[in-house]
Formats: sequence, structure tokens, C-alpha cells
Amino acid sequence: MHEIVINLHMHTIYSDGFGTHKTIVDAGLKTGIDAVIVTDHNVWVNGPEKYYHDGERRILMLVGEEVHDRQLLPQKNHLLVFGANQEMVHHAADPQNLIDEVRRAGGLSFIAHPSDPAEPAINEVDLSWADWAVTGFTGIELWNAMTELKSLIRTKLHAVFYAFNPKLVARGPLPEVIKRWDQLLSQGEQVVAIGGSDAHAFEYSLGFIQRVIYPYEFHFRAVNTHLLLEKPLTGDLKADRLMILDALKNGHAFIGYDLPTETRGFRFVAHGKDERVSMGDRVSAHMGVTFQIKLPFKTECHLLKDGITVKTWTKSRNCTYITSEPGVYRVEAYLQYLGKRRAWIFSNPIYVIK
Repeated sequence: MHEIVINLHMHTIYSDGFGTHKTIVDAGLKTGIDAVIVTDHNVWVNGPEKYYHDGERRILMLVGEEVHDRQLLPQKNHLLVFGANQEMVHHAADPQNLIDEVRRAGGLSFIAHPSDPAEPAINEVDLSWADWAVTGFTGIELWNAMTELKSLIRTKLHAVFYAFNPKLVARGPLPEVIKRWDQLLSQGEQVVAIGGSDAHAFEYSLGFIQRVIYPYEFHFRAVNTHLLLEKPLTGDLKADRLMILDALKNGHAFIGYDLPTETRGFRFVAHGKDERVSMGDRVSAHMGVTFQIKLPFKTECHLLKDGITVKTWTKSRNCTYITSEPGVYRVEAYLQYLGKRRAWIFSNPIYVIK
């Protein structure tokens, strides 16, 4: 498998972002990520989707959309749409119909910032997902960097503090979102988890203080989604776009907080009687299953079954666990950074079936 780093969920001047597509490209080339997916609110921007180069460096920009019903106040039920290759906002009034239409268009749908509570100190309303009766979506945005920032701000002084100290923000996905994900997985459906930056590059001012909160470049060094592809990117837009969408669809991915140290190289695989599978795949419990976890370096690692930790390693790089019990197995890894225990890696599940 070939690993690439992709940053998802960002906005430009076409909606409520403060940067252009070129700004994003320049930031991506500087940080060395492999691809980005731009998702402006209720507008599919046709044109910027292609490879961009700077000498030997290159980055693939894909264009999706973040769709929500503009007539609904507050504007809940935000859906990230990837790969539909057409405008989808005219389906926004009915979330289930929107999800169905995205699928008919050959696209993928991810529930954006599932829990996104109000924060009056910065005039932010509750933008959480509300319609949990929907089915057929590809997955959820488990870790949204901007929602996490919002959850820490209680006063305008907090906003100023974190604007100047963005490295102190990230602790991990919101607990209620993790709980919701485990509940969805317990229903027997594949629900793919992604990490989104929700980058806007907000220009913030308070009196004489002016600051860009979370520039694109900072986002691209922080919460990313890592994809495992069948083969390396080729440089061909059409072929590589299909590989990326296929990896997202099948959950061949993990979320990595790359700021403390890169998460490249993490692997979570399972060996069954006659097969070897990775994140997003299914394996039979017949004759037992051996899980293998490879971390980029020794740190705290948890293997969870159906949302409950079944094994913890504290100072291991290579971890092994044998089971014959069906269930949904996933990995969480943590490390110490700037004085706090912080989430580092969240894997997608491996599904052990009877």
C-alpha cells in the first residue's frame, strides 16, 4: 500500500474563506502534503481541480462542496461532498435526498462537524448535525480542527490567546463525536472517519491586535487524513482522483495529528486464516485473527473493540493482539506534546465478522 497525506475541508473567498485557491496551493506545496480537497459552502467551483507544480514538488487539488440548507436557521446539517463533480446545493433542503443524490452522482458524503456547539463569545451559533435518521452517507468528520478551537473559547481573551498559540489547541476529536461514531459502527454499517481542517484563514482583529487564525499552512501541518492507495499517484488527474475517492469510500485511511511529529508510516492490519486486510476491510473470525499495529515511534496505543479498549501498550512501536471474537476494532494513539496528552492517531476500523 502507498500512503499519501491529504487535507480535507477548507474554504476560499468563493464562500467564507479569506484565501484563494492559489493561496491553498502555495501552502500545500510548502508543507509537502500530497493533495487537498477544497469544499466551499454551497458552491462547486469548477476549474481549479488539477495538479500544481513547483519544481519537483507537486500537489493535487480536488474540488468538492460543503452543502447545507441556507433557509434553515441556524444552518445545521452540513454535508461534505466529494467526487460528485456537479453542483449539489439544490438538494440541500432534505438531507436524506441530498445524500441519495450525491451517491447517484458517483460522489461521497461525509457529515461535517457532527457536534459543533454554539459559542457566544465569538458570535458562533450551534452548527451541529441534527438529522440522525439519515442513512447511506459515506462517513463522518470525526476530528474537525476548527470545532475543537471553538470548543475551547469561552471569552474573547481565550480567542486572543489561542489565536497567538494555535499549537496549544489540539487535544483530539470531541468525545461526543467519538461516541456517536461508535454508535453508528455498532449498527453494523461501515462508517468512514476522516479528519478535517475546516480551514478558513480567518483574519481576526481586536483593537490593535490583528492575526490570521489558523493559516492554511498551519492546518496542513496539523490534522490530516492519511490514505492508503493500491499504487503510487501517477500524476494523471483522472486516475489519481479515482484512487483517492476509492480509498476514502472504503476507509483505507487514518487521521493523523502531524504537528508534534509526522504520523506517516502508521499501519493497522489483520491476518486471518487465508487473508491479510487493512483499515476499512472485513476479515473472518474463523480460526482466529491476529492484529498488527505499527507506530512511527513508541508511544501510548489502544486497541478498541466496539468502542471499548481491549488492550493498551504504553511504550511499544510494534503491537500484536490475537482474537477470535467478532467486532469492530480500531486504534487510538496518544502522545505528550506541550505539556498535555494529545490524540495523535485515530484509525479506521477493521471489521471482524463471523
